[in-house]
Amino acid sequence: MDKTEKQSLQNGPKRISRTSAGQDNEFPVRYHLNNDRLQSTAFLAKSLSDGNRLKILLLISSGRKSVSAIVEESDLSQPLVSHHLKELKRSLLVKVEREGPFIYYELADVRILDVLQTLSNVATDLLSDRKTF
Repeated sequence: MDKTEKQSLQNGPKRISRTSAGQDNEFPVRYHLNNDRLQSTAFLAKSLSDGNRLKILLLISSGRKSVSAIVEESDLSQPLVSHHLKELKRSLLVKVEREGPFIYYELADVRILDVLQTLSNVATDLLSDRKTF
C-alpha cells in the first residue's frame, strides 16, 4: 500500500454500515488502488474464487501437508488436488517444500486466513437470503 492509499484510509471520510449480526462496520468511503494494485488484487481474488482451493487452503492452515494427506482429508481426487495446488502455487498463496519423494504444501502467509474469514463474514451478511449460487 502506498502512502496515498494509507492516508486515504487513515484520514478519509468514513461510512458506517450495520451487519446482519448487529455489528457496526466503519470503512472509508473511497479506497483508491493504482492499476498495478488492482491487477494484483484481482489476480489473488481469482485464485481464491474456487471452493476446492479454499478447502485446500483451510486444510493446510494447520500446518504443512503432503499431496496425499490433502487428497485424503479433502475427499478430492489426486489430479484435482494437484491442479488446484498448482494454481495456488502460481498465485504465491502456498509454499512448496520437497523432502525426498514427497512434496509438502503450507500457507505462504497466515494473513490469507484473515482474508478468508472476512470474505466468509461478508458472504454471510450479504448473501444470507440468497437460496442458490
